[in-house]
Amino acid sequence: MKTLKSKEMDMLNGGLAGKLILFSLPLAFSSILQQLFNSADVAVVGRFAGDNALAAVGSCVALVGIFVNLIVGLSVGPNAVLANLIGQKQRDKINDMLHTILTFGTVLGIGLMFLGFLTARVILELSGTPAGVLSEALLYIRIYFLSIPFMTVYNFGAAILRSFGDTRRPMFYLIISGVVNVILNLVLVICFHLGVAGVAISTVISTILSAVMVIIYLYRRNDEFSFRFHQMKIVGPYLKKILQIGIPSGIQGTIFSISNVFIQSGINSFGENAIAGSSLALNFEYFTYDIANAFAQATVTFTSQNYGAGNISRCKKVFWLNMLFGIGFTEILAIIFIVWSDFFVGIYTTSSAVAAYALIRMYHVCSLEGLTTTYEVESAALRGMGKSLEPAIFTILGTVVFRLLWLGTVFRALPSYGWLMNVYVASWIFTGCTLFIVYIRHMRRIEISFATK
Repeated sequence: MKTLKSKEMDMLNGGLAGKLILFSLPLAFSSILQQLFNSADVAVVGRFAGDNALAAVGSCVALVGIFVNLIVGLSVGPNAVLANLIGQKQRDKINDMLHTILTFGTVLGIGLMFLGFLTARVILELSGTPAGVLSEALLYIRIYFLSIPFMTVYNFGAAILRSFGDTRRPMFYLIISGVVNVILNLVLVICFHLGVAGVAISTVISTILSAVMVIIYLYRRNDEFSFRFHQMKIVGPYLKKILQIGIPSGIQGTIFSISNVFIQSGINSFGENAIAGSSLALNFEYFTYDIANAFAQATVTFTSQNYGAGNISRCKKVFWLNMLFGIGFTEILAIIFIVWSDFFVGIYTTSSAVAAYALIRMYHVCSLEGLTTTYEVESAALRGMGKSLEPAIFTILGTVVFRLLWLGTVFRALPSYGWLMNVYVASWIFTGCTLFIVYIRHMRRIEISFATK
């Protein structure tokens, strides 16, 4: 069996630009592939189950986002603490940390699944889901929630792999599970006419597959990153370290999605065509955002290792390079979507009314998605240095407080779909600027602290 070191990326020495791109692009590609597979859900539903089914799935987007963002946010904790241990050369602690991560992830996933079952109807009703699609939306989301424990295990497992620089293996796992998801979508929706239930079942099965693959890989290792079922346990001090970074990050992601629930309520007020069109356009925002988020993930991992090794100047280089790469690569893809927007929208729907709303959202939101890089990379850099509370606080201000104020003032004064969409870009600018100030002030304190040692 090959050892870990033969596959480990050296984040502490040598050139940075190439390594950051090598780390980030497979991660971005895997996330984009996942969104493509998710988009297949939307496309299959829209074309073969009708606009009502599409609206039902669209009504669940914000609710799904709450749970997914919580899980993804919490997975930042395992990534950061393991990368920090590698940077500090404390490899003897890695195996106990790994088993704590996966045990906690399993328990967390089961708990979130039951929480989802209990809150689904209330959240959908509060978000103003039209009565005509509520029953189908509930059917979809309740089946979907069966995937949550496996989604948690996969994301925590992928975070373990990212901590030592392996982003390609999770990509391959997502490719395999995604292909299975698409095939099952076509079979269950077109052949068996299961509609939204078929799409949800496909998601559950493919998520189980991805979790199983990452666990099998870790089980087959014979080094400090090996997983054994009989060693599953939670070490209190290790869990505390994970949660210190993971909880604020998870809350940030969750709050972000909660703010979208309020926006979804505004979208719902424009009717089923707006719901379907918004859900359609959201796919392209996910594609572009995935690039920004990939460079943010690179920022967490590279910063954690180099901060653990005491190399502050390299941490700063990581920040600026990922900011540049994130904005640049994200906007390239956004421009492609905007230039050929009619073509891309036409893939998902034949309804001109749905397409009209989708195009408005793309022009107002997707076109400037690169701005999300600012607050994501800034937050990631701070978390990599063990500061997770500040990004969470200022993101809450920027995404919840700011957006609620926008809905209560600007949107109330100008109640158009376009002005509702403008809330996204305005909140990105506000959050990015405030977090940049926080980052600069923190780096100055760190440099002074290291200079006096």
